[in-house]
Amino acid sequence: MDEPIIDLHSDDYFMREALRQAARAYEAGEAPVGAVIVRAGRIIARAFNQVEQLKDATAHAEMLALTQAEETAGDWRLTDCTLYVTKEPCPMCAGAMVHTRLARVVFGASDPKGGAAGGAMNLLQFPTLNHRCEITGGIREADCRGLLQNFFARQRLSEKSEKKNGDDDPDSSGRNL
Repeated sequence: MDEPIIDLHSDDYFMREALRQAARAYEAGEAPVGAVIVRAGRIIARAFNQVEQLKDATAHAEMLALTQAEETAGDWRLTDCTLYVTKEPCPMCAGAMVHTRLARVVFGASDPKGGAAGGAMNLLQFPTLNHRCEITGGIREADCRGLLQNFFARQRLSEKSEKKNGDDDPDSSGRNL
C-alpha cells in the first residue's frame, strides 16, 4: 500500500493558521496554543486556548477545535481530517484525537515533559487502542516555541513585579491576594 504524500508546503500554511490562533490566545492572556482542523484541503475548525476565559480546564485549543469540527462534519468521527496544533498535545487532547479517529496530527513545538505525541508518551499511536493517528512534528517549531517562551517569560516578569509591589501579601485566611 502506498503511503500518502505529505505536502510540507500545506503543513507550513496550515501551521501558520494555527499560529494565528495561538496569537489570539496570547493577546487574551491565555497560554498561546492554537489549532486548526483540515478536511479535503479546507479548514473546518479553528480554536485557541480559552482555559482562563471560560474557567474550564478542558478548554484547550485542540478540544475546542475537535468539537467545532464534529459539528461541521455532522459526525464525531473525523477519519479524513488533520489537526494542526502549535504545541504537542497533552494526554487529554491526544485521547480525544484518538476517540475522534483523526487521520493525522501535526504539531509545532514538542513537549518532552507532558506531550502525548511522542514527547513524554505516545497516546496517538498506543498499541492497544482501537485507532492510531499519523504524527508529524516540528512544523514551524521555532515560531511555535518562541511564542510559548515569550508568553511564559512575560508571565514570570509579571509575577515578579507583583511580588515586588506587595501584591503577594496573604490575607487573614493565609491566601495570596
